[in-house]
Amino acid sequence: MQQHQIVSREQWIVARKALLAHEKELTQARERLADERRRLPWVKVDKAYEFEGPNGIVSLGDLFKGRPQLIVQHVMFAPDWDAACKSCSFWADGFERMVPHLAARDTAMVAVSLAPSAKLEAFKKRMGWTFDWVSSGRNDFNRDYGVSFSQEEVATGKPMYNFGTTPFYGPELPGISVFFRDEAGAIFHTYSCFARGLDMMNAAYQYLDLTPLGRHEEGLPYPMDWVRLRDQYEPQPAKGACCHG
Repeated sequence: MQQHQIVSREQWIVARKALLAHEKELTQARERLADERRRLPWVKVDKAYEFEGPNGIVSLGDLFKGRPQLIVQHVMFAPDWDAACKSCSFWADGFERMVPHLAARDTAMVAVSLAPSAKLEAFKKRMGWTFDWVSSGRNDFNRDYGVSFSQEEVATGKPMYNFGTTPFYGPELPGISVFFRDEAGAIFHTYSCFARGLDMMNAAYQYLDLTPLGRHEEGLPYPMDWVRLRDQYEPQPAKGACCHG
């Protein structure tokens, strides 16, 4: 951790206002980017995807639950795994309680993974999650939307993830895809993001970015090496705490 200058409150306010100017620049840039995102062209979805849910087979259209917009969180959970990816679970903990708020703005949200529904439901119960989660193991949805690749594709070393800009680090990778359904029932793919594009959706990271230590991931084998499933963290004693008997 770098050494920080210790100043008076008045001096701190001056420095904080200078940073605020840069924060406002970022906010304005983000708003412009969001507008560009909304102006992207759409692709009509012609495949009749079927997913396995806890109550049987459902279509892509069913996942909208009567709403015009659908957000799909692609959660890494291969059929032979016993648990979802710890990093994807880190994101899932963050959006767990967002679903009613999104629904209030005409938007449904669902998690999609390759593992069979029974495994998804068991892990969902373990984590205490309530969001909808369906299996895409019976279709090409994961491949079509850029989060599942064959071992042969991975072995080539050719970047295919994140629109061909990011090297593979495995056959199962994370992402978010967005869809729109019009009044006639036609479905359109409007947006997808991967890799660092997912970063803004992790509230815990955004909070850590406000702190002096930040994400504190320097020197780790990879940035999220520290992340565990929520029920696997070791209890951490409060550093600097004083206890008197």
